Amino acid sequence: MPHLVILYTPNLEGKTDLDALCRSLADAMLALRDEAGKPVFPTGGTRVLAYPARHYAVADGRRDYAFMYLNLRMGQGRSDAVKRAAGDTLLATVKRHFAPIFDDEPIGITVQVDESPGQVYDGKHSSLHGLFP
Repeated sequence: MPHLVILYTPNLEGKTDLDALCRSLADAMLALRDEAGKPVFPTGGTRVLAYPARHYAVADGRRDYAFMYLNLRMGQGRSDAVKRAAGDTLLATVKRHFAPIFDDEPIGITVQVDESPGQVYDGKHSSLHGLFP
């Protein structure tokens, strides 16, 4: 963990580079530092996954409105300031990405940050972590 899961209306696919957005978001997450200057998220555990919504309805339906929902899930142990900074950073990254089309395309964006307290099970198996210092 952390995992950033993105749901979006597929009408965004022809209007922006979603692969580039995912990379920008991952890079922004990896650049975050806590109050002691340490990385907030481990490189090998950082994931950004984007999925188009096959079926959707946005607003009144009078136009082909677009929407993107970003949900960052992270484990416990980070300060409220770090969690807020993570959300602010993700929102700023998305806004920067959509800036070239935002005024011409009706797009709604929501970013939520969730902590996963009291997990019942959190199993992991990865060969990625060893690749990063």
